[in-house]
Amino acid sequence: MCNLCINHSNKNNMMLGDKKLKAFISTVEPEKAKEFYMNVLGLKLLSEDHYGMEFYSNGTLLRISTVNKLTPQPFTILGWNVEDLPIVIGKLSRLGVIFEKYNFIEQDDFGIWTAPGGVKVAWFKDPDGNLLSLTEHIDSISETVENN
Repeated sequence: MCNLCINHSNKNNMMLGDKKLKAFISTVEPEKAKEFYMNVLGLKLLSEDHYGMEFYSNGTLLRISTVNKLTPQPFTILGWNVEDLPIVIGKLSRLGVIFEKYNFIEQDDFGIWTAPGGVKVAWFKDPDGNLLSLTEHIDSISETVENN
């Protein structure tokens, strides 16, 4: 690790580590995105203008920017930590969310992949094809994150 990185890793000298994170994604269909994030995923709409919209999700702001063209990325761009992943998948499935199945990893009937360390992950897409995920951590990981 470089000296600059070591000097800046000191907790007393946190640049952004103690600031609220704001996430950004894009949409070419703002009305569909608004419906999905608000009425399917249950995020609170805070503001909306012709440039996009902003949602609130448990302490994190999500800005969905309206764009003319969008090529969805083949990897996860946004995710949530959840408890009891199969129950959350069931609720979202009843609201029309389709969970991704991949042929290069082993997933159960719900579309859940269990990582070698025990973390469970499932993926789904928003109306624009942005890849989103749900993660259920094992207790030791969740406790470590909460205590830091």
